[in-house]
Amino acid sequence: MVAYVRGIGSGVVASVAEDGSPQAAYLDLTATDRGELVFNARSDSRKVANILRDGRLAVVIGGADGTTLQCEGAASIAGGAELERCAKAYAAAFPQFDPVRPGDGVVLVVVALGWARHRDYRGVLISRDVDLSR
Repeated sequence: MVAYVRGIGSGVVASVAEDGSPQAAYLDLTATDRGELVFNARSDSRKVANILRDGRLAVVIGGADGTTLQCEGAASIAGGAELERCAKAYAAAFPQFDPVRPGDGVVLVVVALGWARHRDYRGVLISRDVDLSR
C-alpha cells in the first residue's frame, strides 16, 4: 500500500463540512513508512477547518491506470515529533516543497487509516481489502 501511494503521489481527499455535506479536493499526497497518508494544506482552508472539527476523511488514490486505493481514516494536523517524521516523508516525495516553514500558513495533515481497499480493473476485477493492523 505504501509503495502504491508513493508511486501515484496524488488523490482526492473528502472531508465533512460543518453542515454534514462532503467537500473534496485533489491533492498531492504520500505515505509514511507506517502507512499513514500525508498531505499539506493551507491552514485557512476548508479542509483544515473540517479536520479540526471532525477528523473523518475518505481518500481515493489512482484511477488513471485502472487501479484504485480507497481509504478511510482519522486526520489530524501533524505536530511535534509527528510533524518531523511526516515532514521527512513529504519532503522525500515532493522535494520542491518545504513543508515545515513556520508562519507560512501551511500545515501537514496526517491520516491514520482505519480501512482501505485496493481494486484492479485491468482485465478481471481484483478487489482486496488491505490489512491495516499494525
